[in-house]
Amino acid sequence: MFGTAFTWWGSAVTWLEVIAFVLAFACVVCNILENPWGWPLAIVSSALYAWLFARNRIYGDAGLQVFFALTSLWGWWQWLFGRRAGADPGEPLRVVRLAPRQMLSLALAWMALWMGLGLGLARFTDSDVPWLDAFPTAGSLLGQVLLGRKVLENWPVWMLVNVSSIALFTYKQLWLTALLYALFIGTALAGWLRWRAVWRAGRGPA
Repeated sequence: MFGTAFTWWGSAVTWLEVIAFVLAFACVVCNILENPWGWPLAIVSSALYAWLFARNRIYGDAGLQVFFALTSLWGWWQWLFGRRAGADPGEPLRVVRLAPRQMLSLALAWMALWMGLGLGLARFTDSDVPWLDAFPTAGSLLGQVLLGRKVLENWPVWMLVNVSSIALFTYKQLWLTALLYALFIGTALAGWLRWRAVWRAGRGPA
């Protein structure tokens, strides 16, 4: 899996990174379309990326991928069988929005997680990018939970995660993964626009 598929900007791109790239992109497309098959794709791509990141000493993101794989099982169940409190029996999980106070709590939670993860990575690992690794890791933890519950604001969270991840993967010369996260900025915007239209159309409660 770590054989060279091709060389890009002087760095070898492995077959592992290529396969993980394809599966991760397909996963996000399914998420935008509210297709539950995105979740099993997330499980496989996350496992592959955990392997890739651990090999490159990006431990926060490696651990995050394990978290993604586990929570993808939960997200898959939520999209198939999850219900809102007070919803009619049999009513599928629908897109909702956060209240302003909830968005403030989300921002504060992100900052707290960033500080905690950054300190942990700096103290207990040999990571050379503890703070740059910790910021998107913290945001991704929150974004995954929001996505699993079909909360519209998961998409702007992913936009911020993707921008910071590009800096991280560029520094680590994981060029194909950096490209993937650049593409993810566009898919997150597409997801925001589509889910917002769904919410405005009245498919979910205001």
